[in-house]
Amino acid sequence: MQVRSVTTPFGRRPMTLALVKGQMATAETRIGRSVDKWKVFRDACEARAVLGLTDRALSVLNALLSFYPDQQLGEEKGLVVFPSNNQLTVRAHGITGTTLRRHLAALVDAGLIIRKDSPNGKRYAHKDKAGTVEDAFGFSLAPMLARAAELAHMAQQVAADRKAFRLLKERLSICRRDVRKLISAAIEEGASGDWGMIEEQFIGLLTRLPRTPQAGDLEPILEDMEMLRDEIVNLLEMQVNSEKTDSNDVHIECHVQNSNTDSIHESELACETDKGANPSDAIGRASETIKSFPLGMVLKACPDIAMYGPGGAVGSWRDMMAAAVVVRSMLGVSPSAYQNACEIMGPENAAAAMACILERGGQINSAGGYLRDLTRRAENGEFSLGPMLMALLRANGSAVAKAG
Repeated sequence: MQVRSVTTPFGRRPMTLALVKGQMATAETRIGRSVDKWKVFRDACEARAVLGLTDRALSVLNALLSFYPDQQLGEEKGLVVFPSNNQLTVRAHGITGTTLRRHLAALVDAGLIIRKDSPNGKRYAHKDKAGTVEDAFGFSLAPMLARAAELAHMAQQVAADRKAFRLLKERLSICRRDVRKLISAAIEEGASGDWGMIEEQFIGLLTRLPRTPQAGDLEPILEDMEMLRDEIVNLLEMQVNSEKTDSNDVHIECHVQNSNTDSIHESELACETDKGANPSDAIGRASETIKSFPLGMVLKACPDIAMYGPGGAVGSWRDMMAAAVVVRSMLGVSPSAYQNACEIMGPENAAAAMACILERGGQINSAGGYLRDLTRRAENGEFSLGPMLMALLRANGSAVAKAG
């Protein structure tokens, strides 16, 4: 349905309910009230996104305000300015007539000015003999006076929203950096966990970021990013606490550190005694362990283990077990898994197994899971180190032959 143009005191244009409401609010402006025109203009500039105005439209509004003679907008001085299009074009930095008319219409639609047309559509003023303006036809600035408080509140809200958005972006940037550092540190330190999957989750969150995000876009991403950071921190804290509280780690290392021990079997019994076990039970269990292989054979099959021994060399089984403890930590094998291997295989064979796992590191995804599987098979009598050592001996021998 078409809206018929009607002539009103505010101009000739299609009437809408919004326009009528704005005119009524303007008519209710208290006489005697005045506001700083440039302060209201600054508030309108701050709230331009809410008002739906462009920078060029605000430039036209600035030009209109420049034709108002006083600093203060007030009823007693009159609120109608009546510059020609040519004058407005000059003060609006030379915009074209078509662009000028479009932005004037935008200012009217935004409720910042009202047209007050003359009978012939021209802009002019009636003045008395003293030169005082009695009546004028052009653009009324009354809406800016009427909406001064509203515009100030809109400007404050926009500023608050902008600050909140900036803080939201800062929180996301910090959280994003934290997650990146935690994942990198965990991978470099060899912490146990599916870090590949966690890395994929992190990248997935980053791909959800739009090119020009809004506050509504960042809030759910920040929430998910903070949850991911908390999960990583909890995972790492659990591992750290486990290593601190697990006395088994101390029992394993006492094989190496106890200078009063005369033999490997004696050091194993000392650890078992520390745990409250019966020495006779430990002797029986030690006698049932898998037969160990010569140290020279293990080192020939697994030469990489030597660099982790005391001083970068392995000269005895004590040195081999010291190197195995270092490798165990480096590969992310839990203390409990290694202790279980020592109990089932014996400390020498457990150390040799760690040397084999290190040598085959590129072929094993989870060193801890692999060692637990070997321990389970050894407990069931289904595993011997011999075939593994022989395979590594052949592989290393072939590599040496090819290098020669």
